[in-house]
This record gives sequence, C-alpha cells and structure tokens, in this order.
Amino acid sequence: MTSAQVDKGPENTSGTSEEGYERGLGSRQVQMIAIGGAIGVGLFLGAGANIAKAGPSLIFMYALAGVIIFFIMRALGELLLYRPVSGSFAEYSREFLGPFFGYFTGWTYWLMWVVTGMAELTAAAIYVNYWFPHIPQWVTALVFLVILFGVNLISVKLFGELEFWFSMVKVTALIGMIVIGLGVLTFGFSSAGDTAAVSNLWAFDGFFPKGVGSSLMTLQGVMFAYLAVELVGVTAGESEDPEKTLPKAINTLPWRIALFYVGALTVILCVVKWTEFGEGVSPFVAAFAKIGIPAGAGIVNFVVLTAALSSCNSGMYSTGRMLRNLAESGEAPAVFKKLSSTKTPALGIAVSVAFMGIGVVLNYIVPEKAFGYVTSVATAAGIWTWLMILVSHVLYRRAVDAGRLPASSFPAPGGAKCSYVAIVFLLFVTGLIAYDADSRVCLYVMAGWAIALGIGWVALKSRNPQIAERREPEFEKVG
Repeated sequence: MTSAQVDKGPENTSGTSEEGYERGLGSRQVQMIAIGGAIGVGLFLGAGANIAKAGPSLIFMYALAGVIIFFIMRALGELLLYRPVSGSFAEYSREFLGPFFGYFTGWTYWLMWVVTGMAELTAAAIYVNYWFPHIPQWVTALVFLVILFGVNLISVKLFGELEFWFSMVKVTALIGMIVIGLGVLTFGFSSAGDTAAVSNLWAFDGFFPKGVGSSLMTLQGVMFAYLAVELVGVTAGESEDPEKTLPKAINTLPWRIALFYVGALTVILCVVKWTEFGEGVSPFVAAFAKIGIPAGAGIVNFVVLTAALSSCNSGMYSTGRMLRNLAESGEAPAVFKKLSSTKTPALGIAVSVAFMGIGVVLNYIVPEKAFGYVTSVATAAGIWTWLMILVSHVLYRRAVDAGRLPASSFPAPGGAKCSYVAIVFLLFVTGLIAYDADSRVCLYVMAGWAIALGIGWVALKSRNPQIAERREPEFEKVG
C-alpha cells in the first residue's frame, strides 16, 4: 500500500475506513492552522535576542525571509494540488529525487518537529516561570507534554479545534498589540508615550546599528521563527476540501507575514527603543511592561504561552503522520502503520512524545541553554525540508514542461525561477550557520544524523532490496 492510498478519506471506495485518515479538518481549522504556523515562539521569544544583535534592521530580515518563505509555500502549493497526500514532503522527495531522499526527508522532518517540540516545551516553561518562579522548568515542561499528548490521541478534529483557538488567541493578541502600539505613537498615552516615536527605528546608531553583517547573522534565528508554515502541507490528507482550502491558506501568507511579523516588530521598536531588549525576554512582554498597562505584561505572557503550546501541539500531530508515511513506504517499523479507533497514528505520536521528553531532561540539566541548543538543530532540519520542497518543485516543473506529468491547478508564479532564488537563499543561510561558532554545532548534529540515516538505509536495502526501487505515484480523488 502506498501513502497515496493511505491518505484516502471516507469518500474513497478502495479501502476500508480503518486504512485511511479521517478528513476531519474543515476550512476554518486549516486557515487558522496556517495562520498559527506563521506565529510561533521564534517571534515571541527568539526576537528579543535578535533585536539585541541587529537592532531595527531585524524588521528587514523578517521581511526578506518572508518573501523566501512565500516562494517555498507557493512551490509546495503547486505540488499539493498536483497530488495532495499526508506526509507530503517525503512523498514528493521520494517521487522526484528517489526513495532515499524520501526516506531522509521524512525522518529529518520528524526530527525537526521532535526538536521543535523540545524548544516549545522549554519556552512554555520559561513563560510559566513569569508567574511561578519557584516551579522548576522541567516540571512545567513535563505537565504540558502529557496534556498535549492526550489531546492528539483523541481525534484529528480535537487537534484542529484546539489549534484553531490557540491560533485565535495569538492573532487577536497580536492585532491588539499593534493597535495599542499605534495608539501610543499617535496619542502619546501611557508611560512610554514620551519616548515612543518612529524615529526610534534609526535614532540609536542607525537602522543597522551593529552593521549589515551582524544583521545577516540573525537570519538563522529568523528562519526558525518561520518553521511550521509548511505544516499546512501535512494537513492535506485530512483536509475536507484541499483544492479550495490549501490555495486560500497559502495565498494569505504574505499579509500574515506583513502584519504579524513586520508590522508587529515595527510598532514595538517604535514604542520601545531597541537597546532595551535582550536575550531570554519576549519583546512583546517587555513592550507592554514599558507601556504600563495594568496586567498587560501578564496577558501577553499568557498569549506567548499559547503560542508555544500551539507549536508543540502541531509537532505531535505532524510527527505521528510522518512516521506512518515512512512505515507505509517500508522505511520505518510496520507497526507505525496502524491507526487507532479514532483514526490517529497513536503509536507514532507516543514514540515522538517520548523523544520530546528529552527536552524535559535538558530543562532539568541546562535550563538556561536548552532553548538555544534545540532551536539551532530544528532550523538545520527545517532548511533541509524546505530545500527538498524546492528541488522537488523544480523537477516537477521540468516534468510538466516535458509533458510527462499533469499540470497543477495552483501553479507557482514565475514557475521554477522563484524556487531557484529560494534555494540559493537557504544555502546562504546554511553558510551563515557554519560561520557562527555558537550555532555551528547543529551542523555536527545533522552530520551525525545523516550518517545514522545512511546506515539505516543500507540495513533496509539489505533486508528489502525493493525499497530502493522507484514507484509510480498513485493519484487520489480529492475534494
């Protein structure tokens, strides 16, 4: 059975209901999952350290990276409407680059979300410490891990509903922050009114206060903030009407980036001068504390807590689906194929959660460094995933131009040209990671991961030589 077959929902007649996922994610939920994926802890927590490194120029870095992310998502969108499948990145790598790349991409995306889950649990524990500093970080991280695990086991509808409300909290709060910040700038109310000004963007040593080079070095952190925007692709196999919901979710990405990243950071850096931000402190919490709104900082802290839990929730969702996709292709233990009575890959989720538990251990051993360690590894794994999406898209467009494959109903603007630009950009960011001594360790981790996967691939081929053979993709009716 191929993963394309596995992804068939209740409308299919070729498989039993036990074989396929439930198409339980409606348009409302897919839209908010896509929006929530673009608003994560990388913005709420990681932006503080990046502001200290780059000053106001961080706004430009988010805008630049946002353009590249849109190129990636339009490339993914074209592939999704050509063949919507759950575990899409691994499937497209498998189809266009070969079985080994599908295997490598699937396992690396799984690693990315496991590690991201660790980062989000760490961030959530830091946020809870704002109210309860006496509670150890590892205790909070463990409690949240168990709660979200239970949610993901129940049903995809409950996951979608929880993610909808998580995202709603984040969106509402960010819009509120922007409106309040604009009010401070316009009317001068609050304790920040006397110093709030648009000139704060250049008044303190210019727009690039630490130099262009220092600003570019923040791109690795900026890219981490955008991890999870591709999650909408994983939902393809469980969306009620992917041909309508997926293009809409992807096409709204530019305004989400413009509003929630560029807009929010611009307002905050106008209200509070960039020199007042630092590592380990959310710029949003700090800005509200500066404005002096009663309980404002506590409210924002609750919002950023929901952002962390939202991302961890998404991580559990996607890791279970990716393990099942790998199992269906013979690249993971067959036991991961099984779905529970509620149509969830329960065992895959459970194993992923067990590995996320390493984050709890890190919070116990090195609570002050846990977030930095895991975000760099997650970024490296995410860059690989994005590169595979782009390369697959380039090869798909070549096949369409040659008449070997049908055209997608959602073609990327500019064809493969934008994908080439995005590939060059991601390779540049990888070079920056290699240059930075603090983040370089993630490349060593990825090298070790590649060696381990290579050994696993050799073992798989020795047991089942057919695993290395290319297979024709199977198409399913969707919508």
